[in-house]
Amino acid sequence: MKIPQLGAGTFRLKGEDAFHSVTMALEAGYRHIDTAQIYGNEKEVGEAIAASGVARETLFLTTKIWTDKLGQASFLPSLKQSLSDLQTDYVDLLLIHWPLKDNAVAMDEYLQCLKAALDLGLAKQIGVSNFTVAQMQQAIEILGEGVIYTNQVEVHPYLQNRAVVAFCRAHNIIVTGYMPFAYGEVLKDAVIQEIAAAHQATPAQVVLAWMAANAFVTIPSSTKRANIESNLAYVNVTLSDDDMARIATLDRNHRLANPDFAPEWD
Repeated sequence: MKIPQLGAGTFRLKGEDAFHSVTMALEAGYRHIDTAQIYGNEKEVGEAIAASGVARETLFLTTKIWTDKLGQASFLPSLKQSLSDLQTDYVDLLLIHWPLKDNAVAMDEYLQCLKAALDLGLAKQIGVSNFTVAQMQQAIEILGEGVIYTNQVEVHPYLQNRAVVAFCRAHNIIVTGYMPFAYGEVLKDAVIQEIAAAHQATPAQVVLAWMAANAFVTIPSSTKRANIESNLAYVNVTLSDDDMARIATLDRNHRLANPDFAPEWD
């Protein structure tokens, strides 16, 4: 199953908020749900999917292994716990959430664990998240070409991440852009708002149309039904070459996800 371009993210959603957000997304027609061990909401995501009545085989479900579970002794047991919490036998996509800056576990070790999850059928596809160009090159050297399905990285009009995107394109790796609205900052941008007005669309729809025009998968999160439903209508927005050129000028290397354990960014 190919990854749907628009997914429902669950970052920062806890407890009932996570359950209701996923429930509303599934009701609206989303079939791509993104979670992670560190989000602390895999149980609620699993409960929402189970309660929805949506057939598992029609869903594209992603989770991510956290940094403290990357060692060989804990990797697969932690994944099996995630699968139990998600009430499924497999995920459609399993990611390494962050590369290790201190190399406490060698990349070769945790990527071989990731490949084992694929070989065991616990994941249909495997990939990485927050990997730099050098780290993706290293990962390809370990796993070979064509194994890494996606690199999930921060992408929005204020952070267009061009070096990483170019490398991914050259190696047939899908770019999944998280935080497409930059916590709402780009939705207030005058250029985005002008383009939205011209298309009789919302700023969010314009950003999602821009993501799609660039062949990015994206996973915004929301707890509001109106926003969850409205976002789907991005498919009705066709941006012109001029619109795309104007948005391209908004790049300002404005990175929001930059914890102290982050790699040295490109």
